[in-house]
Amino acid sequence: MITTISRLLRASTVAAIALAGSTMFAQVKPLKFTEYDLPNGLHVILHEDHRAPVVATIVHYKVGARDEDPSRTGFAHFFEHLMFEGTDKIERGTIDKMINGAGGELNAYTSNDETVYHFVVPSNQFRLALWIEAQRMRKLKVNQVGVETQRGVVKEERKNRYDNSPYGGWREKSLELLFANTPYAWSPIGSSQHIDSAAIPEFVDFYNKFYQPNNAILVIAGDFDEKVARETIDAYFGGYKKAPEPPRPNFTKAAPFTQQVRDTIYDQKARLPGVFISWQGIGISDKDVYAAELLSTILATGESSRLYHAVVDSQQVAVQAAFFNHALEYGGTASAIGIVAPGKNVADAEKAILSVLENVAMNGITDAELKKAKNIAESQYVGSRSDMHSIAGALANSKRYYGKTDYLNNELDDYLKVTKEDVQRVAKRLFSGTGRVTLIYIPSKG
Repeated sequence: MITTISRLLRASTVAAIALAGSTMFAQVKPLKFTEYDLPNGLHVILHEDHRAPVVATIVHYKVGARDEDPSRTGFAHFFEHLMFEGTDKIERGTIDKMINGAGGELNAYTSNDETVYHFVVPSNQFRLALWIEAQRMRKLKVNQVGVETQRGVVKEERKNRYDNSPYGGWREKSLELLFANTPYAWSPIGSSQHIDSAAIPEFVDFYNKFYQPNNAILVIAGDFDEKVARETIDAYFGGYKKAPEPPRPNFTKAAPFTQQVRDTIYDQKARLPGVFISWQGIGISDKDVYAAELLSTILATGESSRLYHAVVDSQQVAVQAAFFNHALEYGGTASAIGIVAPGKNVADAEKAILSVLENVAMNGITDAELKKAKNIAESQYVGSRSDMHSIAGALANSKRYYGKTDYLNNELDDYLKVTKEDVQRVAKRLFSGTGRVTLIYIPSKG
């Protein structure tokens, strides 16, 4: 799936794309792959591509912040870090050294819905990547040394990204209000207090529930031989038993948010006032998600976008303006952000932002705006086929969220089918209701 973040292209790139015709899709061949399930439930997707001597592996675990106990938030993100500790056969702290030493790179991320690990390695080292992933899946050492080390790492990350960062808590506050009493009411970083107070048996229990073969999707993309890959997967992962299905929260949709909530936060880290306005957004499986993503592009991608032109360039009430629809499996958030220009009024910036959004809802968009947004989506779709990591991620997401791995071969059609009327309807759906959260950040000296 083309992600919201990947659409926020640099202005120069956007300008170049806008001049191009919508012709690239005809040059893209459907991705070929094979897929199967091991007896233990691990779903495997293989995509051979011999353009370069590189292989990407992804293990997509179906566990995210929404699967946590509300009194123990941050566990999924904590395991994103803990999985880089040691296993029965891997000395702690050496996974990155093994991969970097083999000429590869590695990383991971956690969201509300998923935890994903990836390696990109030279093709002659792909069995090493699979061995490490198999080790981590069921042989991770969840012990005092590793847990205490990662407690410190996670707390420091939270301080840097949230507690000690300008406007750092705006998304957490928005989620807490928009999705109150649901599993989307907290961010993946979780609470330092929850991680601090959790005991080793609680982490072991979380690991045993969710880090199981039948709760994962394994993707290999790149320069490998399928026969060797199948033999390796069977040898490394095939011996694990199928586990009971992990418990899931009884949640598929949040109740509509109908309140108007405003809050002012005095922020010692902020140098300029900020306006953060959020609505309940449009989810991954919602039929309107493609129109919502094109709306995001029209509103906030590049210096010719609606928000930048009106709020930053013309009225000059803000130095930065952004909008995005953050699509989750069972809903999402739509957020507009403005960093107020020096000497300008917060109320004027908020009014200018809302005016732009309401104008789209009332009057729609132009043919040129829609064409440009589609060109950007098309360019990114083509670009996502250029590296094995992006391909592997798209294959995993298609299987996870749409139930059909082949979905990624048809996804661009859903963008190209979007009409001006669709974009306007989505804007009305998002902005014409009464429910939104507005957070005003004011610089403070303490």
